[in-house]
Formats: sequence, C-alpha cells, structure tokens
Amino acid sequence: MNCAEQTNLLENSVKTLQTIWAVCLCMALIVPAYAQEDGHDDHEGEDESGAIEMNADEQRSAGVVVATIGPRALSETLRVPGEVVINAYQSVRVTPRITAQVVARHVRLGEEVEVGQSLVTLSSVEMAEAQGALVVANQEWQRVKSLGRETVSERRYTEAQVAQQQALAKVQAYGMTDAQASALMQSSAASKATGAFDLLAPLAGTVLQDDFIVGELIEPGRVLIDITDESVMWVEAQTVANSLADIDTGSTARVSLDGVTWYPGTVIQRHHRLDETTRTQGLRIEVDNADDRLHPGQFVEAEIVTGTSAPVLAVPSTAVTLIEGASTVFKFENGHEFHAATIETGPTIGDWVVVRSGLADGEEIAIDGVFHLKSLMLKSSLGEGHAH
Repeated sequence: MNCAEQTNLLENSVKTLQTIWAVCLCMALIVPAYAQEDGHDDHEGEDESGAIEMNADEQRSAGVVVATIGPRALSETLRVPGEVVINAYQSVRVTPRITAQVVARHVRLGEEVEVGQSLVTLSSVEMAEAQGALVVANQEWQRVKSLGRETVSERRYTEAQVAQQQALAKVQAYGMTDAQASALMQSSAASKATGAFDLLAPLAGTVLQDDFIVGELIEPGRVLIDITDESVMWVEAQTVANSLADIDTGSTARVSLDGVTWYPGTVIQRHHRLDETTRTQGLRIEVDNADDRLHPGQFVEAEIVTGTSAPVLAVPSTAVTLIEGASTVFKFENGHEFHAATIETGPTIGDWVVVRSGLADGEEIAIDGVFHLKSLMLKSSLGEGHAH
C-alpha cells in the first residue's frame, strides 16, 4: 500500500469515528428526553381524572360545604340605591312649651333612655307663677272639699274645684307631667314653686340629638333632644316611576351596606309624589335593626322582589368560579372526590345563577369553600403533586 492509499484510509477511519460519535451523542440526548416525556405521560395518566380527594374532616376544616341541586322558583328583583333614615313613627322631639333656662343635663348623645327617664331640668318664671297658683288653688279646693257641699255654697264649691283644675291644666300645658304636678300638690308647700321642672323621655330609644348647653335660654318649640327607637329603621329608595309597576306595599325587600351582608325588610310605602329635581319616585322600606348595624345617613343598596319565575335549575352564586374563562363548579362524587365541571350559565337572579347545561337535577356540588378547591386544583396542575 502506497502512501496515498494509507492517507485515504486514515481519513476514512476518522470520518467513520466522527459519525459514530455523532450518533452516540444524539442517542444520549434523545433517550433522557424520551424517558422524561414518557414519565410525564404516566403522571398525566394518574391525574387524568382531575379529582380532588377530601374526606369529611378535611372538608369541614377547609370550609367546604356540599349541597344537592335542583329546580327552584327564583325571585325577580329590582336593585336601587337607598339611604337609611330614622323611623319617624318611632321617634320623638323633646321641646319646651315656654321660655325656660337649662338648669341641668341628664343624658348625652348616643345614650339609651327609657320611658319616663329625666332628660333635662329647666327653670322658668312662667312656670314658677303657674306652680304657685296651683299650690294656692289646690289648698283652697282641699279646704272647700273637706267642708262639703252642705257647709259651703254651691258656687264656692264649684269655683274652687274649677280653679284647681285650671291651675293643674296650666302647669301640665307648660311641661310638668301628671306625676310632677301631683307631687307638688301633695307637698302643699309654696317653697316648692321654684319654676323648675324636668322634661321626661316619652319614648324608649337612642338620643340622636342634644343641641343645647347648660345655662342657655331656650325659646318655646326649640328642639332640645331627639329620641328614636333604632330597632326598626327606614330605608328611602329612589327609582324611575315606571319600574315600580310590579312593586306593592308589603313586597319583600332587603338592603345591604357592602353587597355581602343583607338585612331583610318590607316595602311599607310608595310615595305618590315624584321628586321635582330627579323625577324619581320614592319607596320606603322597613328593616329590622335589632343588631344595631344600620344608622341614619348610611347609603345602602336595596333589592325589592318584583315577581317569581317558573322553577329553573339554579346554583348558589358562591358555587360558581371562573377557570380559564369558563364558568365552573365542583361536582362531588364517590363520597370523597371533587371534579371541576364547566357549565353554561344563564342570568343571575339574587344570589342564584341559572344553569343552562353542564349539571343535572340531583347532582351534588360544593357551594362553599370553592376557592379552596380551585387553589388545590391549580396547585396540582402546576406539578406540585396530587390534590388531597
């Protein structure tokens, strides 16, 4: 073999070795990738069902609640803005009937008062004169009455009786209560006619206004104290007149401060006069406020029932979540598994969502704790293990 042939043989051998190394390198890269892909397929097969497994204790701990769905008649509603106002039928304004000076304050703003509780002590020259006249008239009447009709003339007897009654009516008209006037007459002491008298609470409730200071001279009719019973409040709602056609007195309603917590109420009045500025018509809703959550001046959202639809398959709005843009619920199956199921939804009526397809009557779904189930499903899809 000459030199040229040896050189060609050497070159061919090198090329052959290079080809063999290239093939080996490709195989080294392909096999792990294939093995990884094959392993991934096996993992997907294990999670193919998409089941989230939770026993009863785990469900309670996570706040997951399951319910059976079925057709129901949903209430058609109208939502309008409203404002909480005092219940005028359960409110009073305490005012003096004569010019008087404030001597003492007995209650403060926000305080709860009972019927007959002393609110403020006033003093008046007019009241002092009236009290003195009552003491004199009552003493005369007691003398004449003790003598009897047989001893005194009929005229004197009648005049004494009328004078006492007129004096009593005068102090009552000025602001003394029956009990206060009776105590003054029983004492029969002129020293008690000081002109001082108390204004008492005519209603049990909360003091919402006490716009005065001790020592101030108050004119008749000036509001000293506002009291209202806040256990039942009013909500004044406004809407366009033509939307109230299906709303009558007694219609069921509810109101909310935040759109989450709702308070039941009842429509008690429809205003017959439109607002001249906004051209809207008002509704008055009575709301139970035993827990003292509603206060005058708060703005709320009011929802009034306008009718009831035919029964349709519906689920609570808390049961529906969006996954990849699709409305989804979690079906409960086999006593311990939750499966995400896409549904086609209809309108939302109140707290319920109409289901057009994707669910059947009698199926069980999660109606609370859905966010927890969704987070478990997303965690599993990111490759962090099976959902339990």
